[in-house]
Parts: sequence; C-alpha cells; structure tokens
Amino acid sequence: MIEMTAIPPISLQNYRIAAIIPCHNEELTIAKVVSQFQTFLPEAAIYVYNNRSSDDTVTEALKAGAIVRQETQPGKGNVVRRMFADIEADIYILIDGDDTYEIAAVRRLIERMLREQLDMVVGARREAAKSSQAYRPGHRAGNLFLTGLVKFLFGARLIDMLSGYRVFSRRFVKSFPALSNGFEIETELTIHALELKIPFAEEPTLYGERPEGSQSKLKTFQDGWRVLGTAILLFKEIRPFLFFSLVSLILAVISLLLAIPVLFEYLETGLVPRFPTAILSASIMLLAFLSLTCGMILDSVSRGRKEMKRMAYLANSWLKG
Repeated sequence: MIEMTAIPPISLQNYRIAAIIPCHNEELTIAKVVSQFQTFLPEAAIYVYNNRSSDDTVTEALKAGAIVRQETQPGKGNVVRRMFADIEADIYILIDGDDTYEIAAVRRLIERMLREQLDMVVGARREAAKSSQAYRPGHRAGNLFLTGLVKFLFGARLIDMLSGYRVFSRRFVKSFPALSNGFEIETELTIHALELKIPFAEEPTLYGERPEGSQSKLKTFQDGWRVLGTAILLFKEIRPFLFFSLVSLILAVISLLLAIPVLFEYLETGLVPRFPTAILSASIMLLAFLSLTCGMILDSVSRGRKEMKRMAYLANSWLKG
C-alpha cells in the first residue's frame, strides 16, 4: 500500500510580496481587508491605492497599517496601471477592498503559482454557503456571457474571466501594457495571458456579500457593455484576419442579397430597372474585398506586435526570490 505524504508548505521569506488594493469609498471594509492580509500573509507589504474616495478610506487604511498612495485618475484600470508601474516585487496579489474575496486562500494561490511556475493564478469565485446574494443575477449572467465569448474567440477554457482576485509573477506585471481605464481591466488581464500563451490557472475561492452599508461600484449594463467592447476591440487587435474576414463575409452576404433580385430581373427582361440598388450592391462587395485585404495586412502587423510583447515578457525574470 502506497502512503500519501502531505506536500510541505513553501517558505515565502525570500520573496518580495506586495498585496495591492485599489479602493474607492471602502471605509467600512478596508481595515478588515488589511488586517486579514496581516494575519494570513504577514510577509506581504500591503499597498492601498486611494482612487478619489470621499469617505474615510485613507484614514482607516492608515490606521490598519497599510501603505497608502493616491491615484487621481478615476477608474480601476487607471489604478492598476499605476500600481503595476510603481511597485517593485516578486509576487503581486491584486484584490478589491470590499471584503468579498477569500483572503484566507491567498497562500494556496501563491503556492500553486510557485509549484507550477505560473505567471497568473485567478481566484475563480464560488459563493459561500451563507452568501447566496453575493453574486447578483445580472453580474452572473454577464460574466457567463463574456467568459463564453472570450472562450469562443480565443479558444480558452475559463471559469471566471472577471474575477478581481489574482496573483501575478513579476514577469507578468512588468510586461502588461494596461490600456484599460475601468472595470474592463480584468478582461484585458485575461486576454493578455491568452494572447502570449502565458501559463496561468484558475483556483476556486469563496466569494461573499458586501457588509451592510457598503455599496458596489459596478453598474451591470454600463460596465458590461464596456467589458464587451473591450473584448471585441482586443479581438480585432489580436486576431485581425479572423475579425475582418467575418466583417467581409457579412458584407458579402448583404451585397448578394441586394444583387440577386436585380440579377433575376436582368435575366428575365434584359434590363436593370433598379440601377441604384446594383451600384449599392457592387459598392458593398468592394468594401467586403477591402475588409479582407485589411485583415491580411493587419494580421502581419499584429504578429510583429505580438513578437515584441513576447520579447518584453521574456526580458523580465519570473521571480527573483
């Protein structure tokens, strides 16, 4: 009989670890989030980036022992871009300051990253037993739709594309361009990993309700449209030939639908009574060919940009610890 031995925990003493927390009006929860990191990951330096809060978020974070910095440009994407640029570490933990994520699982996420030599581990959300309302139906449906869209576009198996709980290596953080301004930053993080085939994994973590009095900053439809727009824009940038081929196909179908009745009339009568329709059909078909040509040209440009991104990724060390 083979004995199963427990895997010993990994020491984190030799790593520079940064817990980075973007905050906007989180005075009710930020102290608890900082305190939990101090309990479950005492090796980490805890950075709270205040994003134009109008309450006592800064005071509460300072009282709890966090390093507080300011980012005046509104939007989570702007805060993440600033944090990634400013902070030097080997391991980064990105998490929201609303006390909804399972901070107790942070060592499990880090150890998985280290054992499997990954560049990103995503805390895939599953509701706690007593928090059936934590994941609002609109957000759940939007997440499923957008995750499914990215799975279709990029051929990846994903559970929770929009999770705000992630662990990164230095190599990922320092090669990530961070172009988004708001909550679509999670989409960009995921697609960056998919585009460059960066090794990453999803690890199940609990997700709970906000405490009474704490308000979510997410707007289901507004932020959903922004995330969808970001996914489509990145699809065009990353896979332009496929994108413009689809556009070309749609235009060609429209052109044919307009041309077929005109063609039948010409075959029957020898006349073209709907001349403007014929011109319109020919113009749309020309646009279809131009779209296909643009896709071929931009595909070469995209390949060059991808090679440059990959070189930037490889220029940074995975971990220095």
